[in-house]
Amino acid sequence: QVQLVESGGGLVQAGGSLRLSCAASGRTFSNYAMGWFRQAPGKERELVSTISWSGSYTHYADSVKGRFTISRDNAKNTVYLQMNSLKPEDTAVYYCAASGLPFEIPLTRDRYDYWGQGTQVTVSS
Repeated sequence: QVQLVESGGGLVQAGGSLRLSCAASGRTFSNYAMGWFRQAPGKERELVSTISWSGSYTHYADSVKGRFTISRDNAKNTVYLQMNSLKPEDTAVYYCAASGLPFEIPLTRDRYDYWGQGTQVTVSS
């Protein structure tokens, strides 16, 4: 089992920044690729970004490319999502997820084994 706890969400004005954190506990953190997903009201949960076990490989949704940066610190068992130039359409609940496929860049929800409870991000215009 892997437990994931997100933090760092909140209310921010358009153009602002937030940094989300996801602290993992349970099994060896570096055995997992990590991803950030988000779900807006009435919409499907979508992949925002993912990172391989070493941090060497990353992937971003087109909608956040150039504005968001994913990173991880395996010594701290934590993955981060730095979000800059936020837009109202970034408003959603953001979820951290762990995939038991550390050498891959899992792009779909079904490739992830563990999920956090989510943290709300609200961007006002």
